[in-house]
Parts: sequence; C-alpha cells; structure tokens
Amino acid sequence: MTKILMVCLGNICRSPLAHGILASKLDADKFYVDSAGTASYHIGSPPDPRSIAVARKHGLDISTQSARQFKREDFERFDLIYAMDASNYQNILKLATSEADKAKVKLILNENPDIRDKDVPDPYYGGDDGFDYVYRILNDTCEHIAENLNS
Repeated sequence: MTKILMVCLGNICRSPLAHGILASKLDADKFYVDSAGTASYHIGSPPDPRSIAVARKHGLDISTQSARQFKREDFERFDLIYAMDASNYQNILKLATSEADKAKVKLILNENPDIRDKDVPDPYYGGDDGFDYVYRILNDTCEHIAENLNS
C-alpha cells in the first residue's frame, strides 16, 4: 500500500482539502492518504468550517479529520509527502535525517504543469472565494497525481 501525506502549516485548511480530494481519486485498498501541519496551533481540531463547506459543495466529507503535527516518524510511515508551499517544504526538510527522507518530499503544485505559482495560497485570513480557489487548484493537481499513481 502506498501511503501519502499532505502537509500545510496548521492542518485545518489546505492539507485537509488535499487529503480529502486525493483520497477520493484513489483506490483505498491500494492507497492511504493523511494530512498534518508543521505547526502545533490546531492539534486535535477539525478542519476549518470553510474547508469543510467547500469540500461538501463538491461531494466530499472531510469533517471527521483531526489536525495533527508533522513528526520525524512520518518519514518512516509515508512514501510520498506533499508540502502545500515552500515554507512548509523547508520546515519538513529540516526534520529529514537522510537523503531518502528528503526524496519523499515534494511541493504539491510541482505535480501540475498548468500552474505557474508553486505555492498553494493559505485561504485562512481571506473569504470564501479563497477556499474555492484552493479547492480548484488542489483538485486539478490531485487529478494529475492520481493519474500518475494509477498508471
């Protein structure tokens, strides 16, 4: 089974959406998807209500997810680790203890050749339209990832 981890800062906006979207596109018998945050601000919290709402609008239920912090052990548990932006990418790499660990970490939008800005914007301090935009780019990107993983 291939295990994939989505990582943002607080694990309440972007990574829960990416987690739910990618999981919906993959066979649960072959792939396990989870999410985490590099910061400890929201440990144990559900996703932001706006993330839950935008996911629900697209037929996904992410309401049962619970925020957790990324740990060094995640390098052992996961085959692929997708960071939502360059800052979180660097924070993840700081915990790597080997080149094999570092090789697992990717900037998620690098998987989408149609997107120029390679950071998923954090919609936390914005309005609902930011969550809609983040959903769209993550959905498009997860489609690319799923196609590659399923081939």
